[in-house]
Amino acid sequence: MLKKTFVLACSFSVLTFLSSFIAPKKQKAIQTIVIDAGHGKVGNGYLGARGAYSYEDEICYDVAKKLVKLVAQEFPDIRIVETRPTHNNTDNRERADIANQNRGDLFISIHVNAMPPIEKREFVGNKAVVSYVGKGKKKKKITRQVPQYRYYSVPNTRKGTETYIWGSHKNDDKQVALRENAPMLGETNYREKYGDVDPNSPDFIALSLLKTKQFFRRSATLAGMVEDQFVKVGRTSLGGKQRAVGIWVLQATAMPSVLVETGFITNPEEEAYLNSENGQEEIAVCITNALRSYISWLEKHQAPTGGQSGTGYNSNKIYGFLQNIEEQERKLIVAKKH
Repeated sequence: MLKKTFVLACSFSVLTFLSSFIAPKKQKAIQTIVIDAGHGKVGNGYLGARGAYSYEDEICYDVAKKLVKLVAQEFPDIRIVETRPTHNNTDNRERADIANQNRGDLFISIHVNAMPPIEKREFVGNKAVVSYVGKGKKKKKITRQVPQYRYYSVPNTRKGTETYIWGSHKNDDKQVALRENAPMLGETNYREKYGDVDPNSPDFIALSLLKTKQFFRRSATLAGMVEDQFVKVGRTSLGGKQRAVGIWVLQATAMPSVLVETGFITNPEEEAYLNSENGQEEIAVCITNALRSYISWLEKHQAPTGGQSGTGYNSNKIYGFLQNIEEQERKLIVAKKH
């Protein structure tokens, strides 16, 4: 009996010793992806940008559906949320609300670009124009040749892809949202639910800013990866760009967010590509490949559970509170602007 007890004790000690070398299981880098098909059919007939024979609405919907299918096949453990699952339109504010309410870890919006036609003129000859100068006997007839032109427009041949993220100089908007648009702060029992955290403390403000910068860094990283994939298949890339106005879904989503302009519908060559099955499939594959690279990058840089690494703060409680804000109140982010 004593021998058996000794063996069990030794076994337990060995297991305890070995378990100390096993790294704690990391949380999945991405659990929920929100895919947004730009535009949609609305009552006034607006369907987004228009090409020679097609509309942005149709292309965005088809590409988004192909992307949803590929992501589901490639990452079966990731939940996919669609902001526009049908051809009908979804309001921009509602798109952001859907993303925030579903606690998305990533927001990808699909669009197509457009440029106005190029205005041109062509010389078609001179026209004799008669005029008179002077009065009475001094009045003279003057004939002059005035050049005549034909004015016309041709399709804009600008081409290429570009991926937008929310501008870094506007990150203060998201930071304020994280700090101020959290109604749980007004709940009578919020301290019991969320802990003794002061949202006005220097540590809390610093970590709010850190979280905002994290969104920017992750968005910029994914945007670069998307454009790299387009280059690999021979597309013209106009690069990743920052946008500070005009894109509500990038501003109002409390997560890394990108808006992919897949090509110019006003360029006849690109319009044909954007409407083709091969073109749409290639776009979806490029974004999926970029997503794979992004997830790998995230896993390598994933912070330990309980807070951001390298912050210099003893911040588990504060960071947890920030997470609660994100998870429970995303739908009200930037509520001041509603």
